[in-house]
Amino acid sequence: MTTEVHVPSRIVKGSPRSRRRGGFTGWLYVGPVILGVIAFQFLPVFISLYASLTDWTGLTPPRFAGVSNYVELLTRDPLFWLTLRNTAVFTVGSVVLSIAVGLALAVLGNQKVPGISIFKAAFFAPVVTNAVAVGFVWFWLYQPQEGLINGYLAELHIQGPAWLTSNRWAMVAVIIVAVWQGVGYPMLILLAGLQGIPESLHEAATVDGASAWSRFWKITLPLLTPTLFFLLVTQFITSFQVFGIIFVMTHGGPANATNVYIYQIYQSAFSYGRLGYAAAMGWILFVIVGVVTFFQWKLEKRWVFYGE
Repeated sequence: MTTEVHVPSRIVKGSPRSRRRGGFTGWLYVGPVILGVIAFQFLPVFISLYASLTDWTGLTPPRFAGVSNYVELLTRDPLFWLTLRNTAVFTVGSVVLSIAVGLALAVLGNQKVPGISIFKAAFFAPVVTNAVAVGFVWFWLYQPQEGLINGYLAELHIQGPAWLTSNRWAMVAVIIVAVWQGVGYPMLILLAGLQGIPESLHEAATVDGASAWSRFWKITLPLLTPTLFFLLVTQFITSFQVFGIIFVMTHGGPANATNVYIYQIYQSAFSYGRLGYAAAMGWILFVIVGVVTFFQWKLEKRWVFYGE
């Protein structure tokens, strides 16, 4: 014999009053988060968009100017195109080298040898180091007379260049610092990707007579393409926002050789007092990053292999 238990519907669904009380409690929990997002993310976006359409110094009331800031940027400001070119050079150099060196370090870090944890920690430590501190240290290392780099080169009877005051070497010097500081991040991400590749694939290839180099190109690299794609997108966005090491080491010099886009936005806003103009530069940067990221996603299917 079975006994049926009748549960009142008000206990299962709850009374309207209790549902309202529960909903109010839920809004109390999420309300501060929502207000914070609106106040510190959405609202500044709309203020920035409006500011880009004004002639605003930050000290006087904004005066609506339409699209004149954008017209000046695209047609009359030579530094706009120069800083975009410098940023593109920095982005290509730093992203390609960071991912390539990070991959080599990840392969080394994936070996099961004593002390490998110290190896990984040593290369990741600069990632969490303040960019200003990194800039000051490397500024001293790059000094033409007292710097350690040129001192070691002199020991090898090599004349070291004036790293930070040479139009030819300044951007190279900045890229080297950016790669040194940031290579630990792609190393860590690629190491996680390497550890996610089934060991059985390598064992089967080894049985078939494949060399280590062949296994890397035919198995490891194709299975790492999703990780490489993620790094390509994120590192591109990050490199386009380089500022700290430029501000500390070169101030955009010499002769604008290292003047990148974000540093020029800073200059426009706080050195020249043109906050509306700087806001317009920020929105153009948003469009550029968005377009490039869109094409990266469109080309993803042509080279990224997700396996079966």
